[in-house]
Amino acid sequence: MIYLAIGFPPAAKSCAYRMRETANQFVDQGWDVTVVTIQQKSWERDFGLDHTLSERVDPRVRIVELPLVREDLETDLRKFSESRALHPGGWAAKYREKGMKLFPEPIYGGWRPDLEKAVLRLHREKPADLVLATCVPYVTMSAALKLWETHRVPYAIDFRDGWSVDVVDGGEAFTKDSVSGKWERKVLENAVSLWLVNDPIAEWYRDRYPDLASRIHVVRNGYDADSVPAETRKPDHETGLVFGHLGVVTSPPQFLKAVIDGWRIARDRDPLMARSRLEIRGQIGSGAHREANAHIELIRQAEGDGVSFGGPAPKAEVPEIFASWDVLLLMIMGGKYMTSGKVYEYMATGLPVMSAHKVEHDATTVMDGHPLWTGAAGFDTDKLANLYSTAARIAFEATDEERAEARTHAAQYARDALMGPAVRHLAELVESGRSSGSVRTNEVEGLPA
Repeated sequence: MIYLAIGFPPAAKSCAYRMRETANQFVDQGWDVTVVTIQQKSWERDFGLDHTLSERVDPRVRIVELPLVREDLETDLRKFSESRALHPGGWAAKYREKGMKLFPEPIYGGWRPDLEKAVLRLHREKPADLVLATCVPYVTMSAALKLWETHRVPYAIDFRDGWSVDVVDGGEAFTKDSVSGKWERKVLENAVSLWLVNDPIAEWYRDRYPDLASRIHVVRNGYDADSVPAETRKPDHETGLVFGHLGVVTSPPQFLKAVIDGWRIARDRDPLMARSRLEIRGQIGSGAHREANAHIELIRQAEGDGVSFGGPAPKAEVPEIFASWDVLLLMIMGGKYMTSGKVYEYMATGLPVMSAHKVEHDATTVMDGHPLWTGAAGFDTDKLANLYSTAARIAFEATDEERAEARTHAAQYARDALMGPAVRHLAELVESGRSSGSVRTNEVEGLPA
């Protein structure tokens, strides 16, 4: 199998966990797996590297790194062209437009030729029985389609959050008759299977492409067992609680501001909260804006209120980090189409979880039934203040039985338990198609370069 997975470990991206589990599951089920990603120095410019993520990649997985980089993330002025140095805004606009000429995706569209050449070369070296492309970036789909058009190698798409659906604001991201819409239709109608991370997104695609409904499957992200602490600490009423948020902070700054303002109100109202701290860990920003943006400024301005940023969180340290906190703060943007991978880890810890997201959110669906959850109330600062105090009360009142019940509730979302059957089903689908001589019968049409 050729696995197009830009973001594979050691990239310090949240998608790396899903990619790692996918590759490992295929290897465990007897497949030879070649991962196609980009060179590590590209991630040094972007979200950074976490080499602890690579420690649990099965050694039988072959990893091919392509020399692809995002030129817009270059910060060495000596390497700038004259036009970029004098007119950075204009240069950036042209750079985005250049990529769009080859594939309708800003910045990444220009990678299409290299990705297509890579899969063709790999197939010549060792014929592939399956290609799995995971998004984002979406341009990986062009390489999967290329190998189908030229050699009839079946492919599947791990679409995760989809493309034509706006998972943040809801609704349609682009129309069916747009360039992106035509690409999406072409890629999906020739895929043997389409994976999506939650039911609302899957339903969106079943409604959009009813003729493809049987190929659409929900494969949730889940959590890794090695991320869960063996034990959690007992809260101390005298010293106060430690609230913690772990994850990539991508929400608009106004959401973080509301969370911090609600924290301040809670500290003014509640003596216990006044003794408590809020620690934020994970990636904040990417490229030149990593830890140099509005989010960091908001956190720094709140240091006097017990708010701090502890830096990125290497995968190997996650259990220890969770074990040092009393309450988990789940801060996520979006609505019913958004889940967030961290919600599964949060549940599995057995710690109280306070939500800072819209009420109508897929995280609400996942958390429903969790005995130590505060519920969600949006980003109203007064309501958030109340939730902080509610979470603090839950932390002190939670019994060992309730914490065990919380872990049991999360067990259904163990990543290997979710990905194993999905990989098995896809493998069986491809193998049955191969034995019958045809996986599908769609007519193939060329796409403009």
